[in-house]
Amino acid sequence: MIKSIFRVLGRRLISVVPVFMIVTILVFVTLRILPVDPAQMSLPPSATIAQVEAKREEMGLNKPIWQQYSLWFQRTIVGDLGDSAQYRMPTSSIVLERLPATIELALSALMFAIIVGVAGGIVIFSVRGTIFESAGMVITSVIMALPDFLLALLFILIFGMLIPIFPVNGRLDPGMQVPTHTGFLLIDSLLTGDLSIFASVLHHFALPVIALGLAFSPTIIRVLHSSLLNTYQESYIRQARLRGLSDREILFGQALKNAILPVVILVGTQFGGLFGGTLLVEMIFSFPGLGNLMVKAMQTADLSVIMAIALIYCATTLLFNSLADAAAYLLNPKLRSK
Repeated sequence: MIKSIFRVLGRRLISVVPVFMIVTILVFVTLRILPVDPAQMSLPPSATIAQVEAKREEMGLNKPIWQQYSLWFQRTIVGDLGDSAQYRMPTSSIVLERLPATIELALSALMFAIIVGVAGGIVIFSVRGTIFESAGMVITSVIMALPDFLLALLFILIFGMLIPIFPVNGRLDPGMQVPTHTGFLLIDSLLTGDLSIFASVLHHFALPVIALGLAFSPTIIRVLHSSLLNTYQESYIRQARLRGLSDREILFGQALKNAILPVVILVGTQFGGLFGGTLLVEMIFSFPGLGNLMVKAMQTADLSVIMAIALIYCATTLLFNSLADAAAYLLNPKLRSK
C-alpha cells in the first residue's frame, strides 16, 4: 500500500516537471521583455554607462534570451536566485525570511476552511429537505460571491474600527519579541513559554486567517453536501438502514468516509489558489509574508524577487495537486484496484 502510494506520488511529481519548466520559461521571458533593465536596477543611480554595460555582461543580458534562461536556470538549481535590486542582498535570503509567514498563514487558513467547510457541509446535509438547507445554501452563495480581499476589508471595517477587538496589521504586539528558532511565529512563540506572546500571535492571525479560510470554506461545504447526497443513493446505505443502523452511524461510520474524497481532491487542487490569495490579504493586513513582498517587488520592478516568488507559488500549486492525487489513491479502493 505505502509503496503504491509513493509510486503514484513519484509518477505525479515527475509528470509536473515539464509543466514547471514551461511556467518558468513563460515567466522568465515575460519579465525579460518588460522595459526594465535588470543591470541598471541592480546598480546605484550614480552608476556610469560603462558600469551598467559591465554589469549587463556579468549578468549575461547581452546574450540571446535562451542563453539567458539557461544561465539563470543553472544558477537557480544550485540555490542562486540572484540579488534583489531593491534590498541589495541575495534574493534567496529575502524570500526564505518571508516564506514561513506565508506558509503559516496559508496552512492556518486551510485548516480553518476545512473545519468550517466539513462541519457546515454535514450540518446542511443533516437538515436536508427543510428550509434550513435552503437557507444554508443561500448563505454559502453569498460568502462565495465575496472574494478574500473584500472579506479582509470588511473585517477591518467591522472588527478593527467599528468594534475594535482585533489588531489589523502585523504579526505581534509592539514591544514584543520572539527569538527565531523555526521561523514559524506560532511555533516560536510557544517555545518561549510565554502564553501572552502566543495569545498575541493568535490575536493578529485571527482576521487574515478567517478572511482567507472563509472565502474557501463555502466551496468545501457545497462539494461535501453534494457528495453526501450522491453517496446516500448508493445501495450499501440502504442496506445499512435495513440492518437497523442509526442515521448517525450511517453518516459517520460509512457515508462520510466515501463522500469526503471529492473534498480531499478539491483541497489539494485549490490550495494553490488559497496560497496565491495571501498576496492581497497580506498587503491589506501589513502581514510580512511573500504576498506583501511580491507587491512591493512589482512596485519597484525587482525582477529577481518577482521571479523567485512566482516559482514558489507555481511549485506549491503543483506539489499540492500531486499530494491530492496520492490522497485520492489512498482513500479510493477503486483507484488501487486499477
